[in-house]
Amino acid sequence: MILRVFDLNSSFLFVAAGVIVLFVMAQSVFFLYQAWRQARALGISAAVLKRVTVASAVFTVAPAIAILMGVFALSKFLGLPLPWLRLSILGAVTYELPAATIAANVLNLPVAEGVTDPRAYTTIAWVMTLGIPSGLIMITLFLKKIQGGLQNMKRRDTRWGEIFIEALFLGMIAAFMGMVFADISSGIRGWIPVFVMIVSALLMLLCGFFVKVLKIKWMEDYALPISMLGAMACSIPITNLLG
Repeated sequence: MILRVFDLNSSFLFVAAGVIVLFVMAQSVFFLYQAWRQARALGISAAVLKRVTVASAVFTVAPAIAILMGVFALSKFLGLPLPWLRLSILGAVTYELPAATIAANVLNLPVAEGVTDPRAYTTIAWVMTLGIPSGLIMITLFLKKIQGGLQNMKRRDTRWGEIFIEALFLGMIAAFMGMVFADISSGIRGWIPVFVMIVSALLMLLCGFFVKVLKIKWMEDYALPISMLGAMACSIPITNLLG
Protein backbone atom coordinates (compact mmCIF):
# COMPACT_ATOMS: atom_id res chain seq x y z
CA MET A 1 0.00 0.00 0.00
CA ILE A 2 1.40 3.40 -1.06
CA LEU A 3 0.82 6.26 1.36
CA ARG A 4 0.41 9.63 -0.25
CA VAL A 5 1.93 12.62 1.50
CA PHE A 6 -0.43 15.58 1.74
CA ASP A 7 0.89 18.35 -0.49
CA LEU A 8 -0.30 21.91 0.05
CA ASN A 9 0.80 22.83 -3.48
CA SER A 10 -0.29 19.73 -5.35
CA SER A 11 -1.11 19.93 -9.04
CA PHE A 12 -4.72 18.94 -8.32
CA LEU A 13 -5.21 21.92 -5.99
CA PHE A 14 -3.65 24.30 -8.50
CA VAL A 15 -5.85 22.96 -11.32
CA ALA A 16 -9.02 23.09 -9.17
CA ALA A 17 -8.31 26.65 -8.05
CA GLY A 18 -7.20 27.69 -11.55
CA VAL A 19 -10.43 26.50 -13.17
CA ILE A 20 -12.52 28.57 -10.77
CA VAL A 21 -10.32 31.65 -11.11
CA LEU A 22 -10.41 31.40 -14.91
CA PHE A 23 -14.21 31.10 -14.82
CA VAL A 24 -14.47 34.29 -12.75
CA MET A 25 -12.01 36.07 -15.05
CA ALA A 26 -14.11 35.00 -18.03
CA GLN A 27 -17.15 36.52 -16.33
CA SER A 28 -15.25 39.76 -15.83
CA VAL A 29 -14.23 39.89 -19.47
CA PHE A 30 -17.81 39.14 -20.57
CA PHE A 31 -19.35 41.91 -18.47
CA LEU A 32 -16.60 44.33 -19.48
CA TYR A 33 -17.43 43.64 -23.12
CA GLN A 34 -21.17 44.06 -22.48
CA ALA A 35 -20.56 47.32 -20.59
CA TRP A 36 -18.40 48.63 -23.43
CA ARG A 37 -21.10 47.82 -26.00
CA GLN A 38 -23.80 49.47 -23.87
CA ALA A 39 -21.66 52.57 -23.35
CA ARG A 40 -21.05 52.87 -27.09
CA ALA A 41 -24.80 52.44 -27.69
CA LEU A 42 -25.40 55.36 -25.30
CA GLY A 43 -23.11 57.53 -27.38
CA ILE A 44 -20.00 57.53 -25.17
CA SER A 45 -16.89 57.89 -27.31
CA ALA A 46 -14.24 55.18 -27.49
CA ALA A 47 -11.60 57.66 -26.33
CA VAL A 48 -13.51 58.34 -23.11
CA LEU A 49 -14.03 54.63 -22.52
CA LYS A 50 -10.32 53.95 -23.01
CA ARG A 51 -9.40 56.63 -20.48
CA VAL A 52 -11.85 55.21 -17.96
CA THR A 53 -10.55 51.68 -18.54
CA VAL A 54 -6.91 52.69 -18.13
CA ALA A 55 -7.65 54.74 -15.00
CA SER A 56 -9.63 51.89 -13.48
CA ALA A 57 -6.85 49.41 -14.26
CA VAL A 58 -4.26 51.66 -12.60
CA PHE A 59 -6.34 52.14 -9.47
CA THR A 60 -6.83 48.37 -9.08
CA VAL A 61 -3.08 47.95 -8.59
CA ALA A 62 -3.14 49.34 -5.04
CA PRO A 63 -5.71 46.93 -3.54
CA ALA A 64 -4.20 44.11 -5.62
CA ILE A 65 -0.86 44.61 -3.85
CA ALA A 66 -2.52 44.26 -0.45
CA ILE A 67 -4.32 41.13 -1.62
CA LEU A 68 -1.09 39.70 -3.02
CA MET A 69 0.58 40.26 0.36
CA GLY A 70 -2.27 38.32 1.95
CA VAL A 71 -1.67 35.42 -0.44
CA PHE A 72 2.04 35.39 0.37
CA ALA A 73 1.35 35.64 4.11
CA LEU A 74 -0.88 32.54 4.00
CA SER A 75 1.13 30.57 1.42
CA LYS A 76 3.65 29.11 3.88
CA PHE A 77 0.87 27.91 6.15
CA LEU A 78 -1.73 26.80 3.58
CA GLY A 79 0.20 26.63 0.32
CA LEU A 80 -0.56 28.81 -2.68
CA PRO A 81 -3.76 27.35 -4.22
CA LEU A 82 -6.18 27.94 -1.32
CA PRO A 83 -5.15 31.55 -0.51
CA TRP A 84 -5.02 32.31 -4.24
CA LEU A 85 -8.55 30.98 -4.67
CA ARG A 86 -10.00 32.61 -1.56
CA LEU A 87 -8.51 36.05 -2.19
CA SER A 88 -9.21 36.00 -5.94
CA ILE A 89 -12.91 35.20 -5.83
CA LEU A 90 -14.93 36.42 -2.88
CA GLY A 91 -12.49 36.71 -0.01
CA ALA A 92 -10.98 39.69 1.75
CA VAL A 93 -7.63 40.14 3.44
CA THR A 94 -9.34 41.49 6.57
CA TYR A 95 -11.35 38.26 6.85
CA GLU A 96 -9.19 35.47 5.44
CA LEU A 97 -6.10 36.13 7.58
CA PRO A 98 -7.97 36.29 10.93
CA ALA A 99 -10.18 33.33 9.99
CA ALA A 100 -7.20 31.13 9.12
CA THR A 101 -5.33 32.24 12.25
CA ILE A 102 -8.28 31.58 14.57
CA ALA A 103 -8.91 28.15 13.05
CA ALA A 104 -5.21 27.28 13.40
CA ASN A 105 -5.20 28.38 17.05
CA VAL A 106 -8.23 26.21 17.80
CA LEU A 107 -6.48 23.25 16.17
CA ASN A 108 -3.22 24.08 18.01
CA LEU A 109 -1.35 24.49 14.75
CA PRO A 110 1.56 26.95 14.35
CA VAL A 111 0.88 29.39 11.52
CA ALA A 112 4.61 29.58 10.80
CA GLU A 113 4.61 25.99 9.52
CA GLY A 114 2.76 24.29 6.70
CA VAL A 115 -0.32 22.20 7.48
CA THR A 116 0.41 18.48 7.18
CA ASP A 117 -2.96 17.06 8.24
CA PRO A 118 -5.53 17.08 5.40
CA ARG A 119 -8.37 17.15 7.95
CA ALA A 120 -6.95 20.29 9.54
CA TYR A 121 -6.50 21.80 6.07
CA THR A 122 -10.12 21.03 5.22
CA THR A 123 -11.33 22.54 8.49
CA ILE A 124 -9.40 25.76 7.92
CA ALA A 125 -10.66 25.94 4.33
CA TRP A 126 -14.28 25.61 5.53
CA VAL A 127 -13.78 28.30 8.18
CA MET A 128 -12.31 30.65 5.58
CA THR A 129 -15.16 29.94 3.17
CA LEU A 130 -18.35 29.68 5.21
CA GLY A 131 -18.17 33.16 6.69
CA ILE A 132 -18.26 34.87 3.29
CA PRO A 133 -21.61 33.66 1.81
CA SER A 134 -23.45 35.01 4.85
CA GLY A 135 -22.80 38.53 3.57
CA LEU A 136 -24.27 37.67 0.17
CA ILE A 137 -27.34 36.13 1.78
CA MET A 138 -27.86 39.11 4.10
CA ILE A 139 -27.50 41.59 1.24
CA THR A 140 -29.79 39.65 -1.10
CA LEU A 141 -32.58 39.04 1.39
CA PHE A 142 -32.36 41.83 3.96
CA LEU A 143 -30.42 44.81 2.53
CA LYS A 144 -33.52 46.73 1.48
CA LYS A 145 -35.14 46.25 4.90
CA ILE A 146 -31.94 47.18 6.76
CA GLN A 147 -31.44 50.32 4.67
CA GLY A 148 -35.07 51.28 5.23
CA GLY A 149 -34.64 50.86 8.98
CA LEU A 150 -31.49 53.00 8.98
CA GLN A 151 -33.20 55.71 6.95
CA ASN A 152 -36.17 55.73 9.33
CA MET A 153 -33.80 56.03 12.30
CA LYS A 154 -31.99 58.96 10.67
CA ARG A 155 -35.26 60.70 9.89
CA ARG A 156 -36.47 60.34 13.48
CA ASP A 157 -33.15 61.29 15.07
CA THR A 158 -30.18 62.14 12.86
CA ARG A 159 -27.73 62.12 15.74
CA TRP A 160 -28.70 58.66 16.96
CA GLY A 161 -28.57 57.35 13.40
CA GLU A 162 -24.98 58.52 13.10
CA ILE A 163 -24.10 57.05 16.49
CA PHE A 164 -25.58 53.70 15.47
CA ILE A 165 -23.52 53.54 12.26
CA GLU A 166 -20.36 54.54 14.13
CA ALA A 167 -21.07 51.90 16.78
CA LEU A 168 -21.34 49.22 14.10
CA PHE A 169 -18.02 50.31 12.63
CA LEU A 170 -16.29 50.39 16.03
CA GLY A 171 -17.70 46.95 16.83
CA MET A 172 -16.10 45.57 13.68
CA ILE A 173 -12.77 47.21 14.55
CA ALA A 174 -12.98 45.88 18.13
CA ALA A 175 -13.39 42.32 16.79
CA PHE A 176 -10.08 42.62 14.93
CA MET A 177 -8.37 44.39 17.81
CA GLY A 178 -9.18 41.45 20.06
CA MET A 179 -6.81 39.29 18.04
CA VAL A 180 -4.03 41.84 18.42
CA PHE A 181 -4.29 42.02 22.22
CA ALA A 182 -5.21 38.36 22.79
CA ASP A 183 -1.79 37.25 24.08
CA ILE A 184 -0.47 40.30 25.92
CA SER A 185 -0.81 38.49 29.25
CA SER A 186 1.78 35.92 28.11
CA GLY A 187 4.65 38.38 28.40
CA ILE A 188 6.64 40.66 26.15
CA ARG A 189 6.33 38.26 23.21
CA GLY A 190 2.56 38.66 23.33
CA TRP A 191 3.02 42.37 22.68
CA ILE A 192 4.66 41.80 19.29
CA PRO A 193 1.34 42.08 17.36
CA VAL A 194 0.60 45.31 19.24
CA PHE A 195 3.92 46.87 18.26
CA VAL A 196 3.48 45.75 14.64
CA MET A 197 -0.01 47.31 14.65
CA ILE A 198 1.42 50.56 16.02
CA VAL A 199 4.02 50.63 13.22
CA SER A 200 1.27 50.05 10.65
CA ALA A 201 -0.84 52.85 12.18
CA LEU A 202 2.10 55.26 12.13
CA LEU A 203 2.78 54.45 8.48
CA MET A 204 -0.89 55.07 7.68
CA LEU A 205 -0.71 58.43 9.47
CA LEU A 206 2.41 59.28 7.50
CA CYS A 207 0.60 58.46 4.25
CA GLY A 208 -2.29 60.63 5.42
CA PHE A 209 0.15 63.49 6.00
CA PHE A 210 1.45 63.18 2.43
CA VAL A 211 -2.12 63.09 1.05
CA LYS A 212 -3.75 65.81 3.18
CA VAL A 213 -0.89 68.22 3.80
CA LEU A 214 1.48 67.72 0.88
CA LYS A 215 -1.40 67.02 -1.56
CA ILE A 216 0.19 63.87 -2.99
CA LYS A 217 -3.15 62.39 -4.03
CA TRP A 218 -1.86 59.23 -5.70
CA MET A 219 -0.61 57.95 -2.34
CA GLU A 220 -4.20 57.76 -1.08
CA ASP A 221 -4.75 54.57 -3.11
CA TYR A 222 -1.46 53.05 -1.96
CA ALA A 223 -1.71 53.87 1.76
CA LEU A 224 -3.03 50.41 2.67
CA PRO A 225 -0.35 48.34 0.88
CA ILE A 226 2.37 50.72 2.12
CA SER A 227 1.25 50.32 5.73
CA MET A 228 0.89 46.56 5.33
CA LEU A 229 4.25 46.04 3.65
CA GLY A 230 6.01 48.38 6.07
CA ALA A 231 4.51 46.67 9.12
CA MET A 232 5.34 43.23 7.74
CA ALA A 233 8.93 44.29 7.12
CA CYS A 234 9.22 45.79 10.63
CA SER A 235 7.69 42.68 12.20
CA ILE A 236 10.89 40.76 11.47
CA PRO A 237 13.27 42.94 13.53
CA ILE A 238 10.57 43.41 16.20
CA THR A 239 10.17 39.64 16.54
CA ASN A 240 13.93 39.10 16.60
CA LEU A 241 14.31 41.76 19.27
CA LEU A 242 11.45 40.70 21.54
CA GLY A 243 11.07 37.04 20.67
